Amino acid sequence: MQENYKIEFKSILNDKLEKEVVAFFNNREGGALYIGLDNDGHPVGRIDVDDVQLKISDRIKNNILPVTLGLFEIRTEMVENVVVVKVVICSGTEKPYYIKNKGMSPSGCYMRIGSSSLPMAQNMIDEFYAKRIHTTLRSVIAPRQDLSFAQLKIYYEEKKLTLNERFESSLELLTPEDKYNYLAYLLADENGNSIKVAKYAGRDKMDLIENEEYGYCSLIKATNAVLDKLKIENITRTKITSTQRIDKNLVDPLAMREAIINAIVHNDYSREFPPVFEIFSDRLVMTSYGGLMMGQSEGDFFSCSSMPRNRELMRVFRDVGLVEQLGSGMTRILQAYDKSIFEISDHFIRVVLPFEQMQSLPEDENVTNHDTNVTNHDTNEGITLNECEEQVLRYIRENANVKQINCGEELGLSTRQVKRLFQSLKEKGLIERVGSSRSGSWLIIK
Repeated sequence: MQENYKIEFKSILNDKLEKEVVAFFNNREGGALYIGLDNDGHPVGRIDVDDVQLKISDRIKNNILPVTLGLFEIRTEMVENVVVVKVVICSGTEKPYYIKNKGMSPSGCYMRIGSSSLPMAQNMIDEFYAKRIHTTLRSVIAPRQDLSFAQLKIYYEEKKLTLNERFESSLELLTPEDKYNYLAYLLADENGNSIKVAKYAGRDKMDLIENEEYGYCSLIKATNAVLDKLKIENITRTKITSTQRIDKNLVDPLAMREAIINAIVHNDYSREFPPVFEIFSDRLVMTSYGGLMMGQSEGDFFSCSSMPRNRELMRVFRDVGLVEQLGSGMTRILQAYDKSIFEISDHFIRVVLPFEQMQSLPEDENVTNHDTNVTNHDTNEGITLNECEEQVLRYIRENANVKQINCGEELGLSTRQVKRLFQSLKEKGLIERVGSSRSGSWLIIK
């Protein structure tokens, strides 16, 4: 590893931190700044990692403009058995970024040239400023101002994080006029935003068999609902050979999850078009609206360098555990699929995940569409079950005279999910209802 236009080494935390970070914010692809490495990339010795991380975070937040929250992430990394600090920096969407006490001038604005951070010419500063995007989520006033955030607080509490009395300000949910912005609207308990998940019987849109809306609630809650729904749809096909058992999901689960998150968090909500998810007989299609960011090329898009359209929303998604690291989503998708799954236009980005075809697996005599554990039960052979159905079936098997409410509480499923799963198992002839709706129970019959 060596210094280049995307990587900078610093042996200690010094007064040049803001200069380097500003240059990466103004860079087309962002970059990474290492603290604790010499010019050749070797550790200079042990550093007080916790102290350095706190100082870096404080200086970036307070000494650089425009607001930088959601555009950087501070991590630790092991280099030659020594822990160093790594600051991952995204390309900003509101260029030019500058050092606060220097102003928007050549002495405050820097750009990355090769492995150096150099002052930006005044004409370039003026050009960037003229193109600056002003319609970020935080600057668009929410359609309604009577918003509440009980759901958002619950998700933060689950991560052992507390939203204090000033959370609207710290999460940037207010406009400069102290009105709720569009980000607040998306995260509120009630809103007009809804994500559609449609399912078709064939390869085209002629035969719609399911059309569900996930929304009118906090976008965090809606996102989790979409993840749960598509996880259920991503059944596992199993092939038993004389020597091995081969399990294949319809699509790669990790890549699917990252593509879902990307479609939701990078969607251009200022156009009031939420992302759409469509399930066909041979593929899963995810469409988010807005196209590439201004100044972003397809090369930038596929370089796995994060350039978040909605950095404020990205910050919240990361807080509640939906996003792990900046720029990691695209890397995981491209580990499972090539670039051909992406369709990029001026107005949308579409991801098409083709279903795994069983004929691509080694040929043998026994192929089923069971989920991972179903083929262990001989009586269920030939019946397709997804992961959640299998979990419910195992719970019924282990708990005589089970009731739906107990099953939902034990497996962490919503009442709606449990009812749907029980109905599916009943239609497949695996369980039956015994007794009345109030005092009866469910039993395995096959």
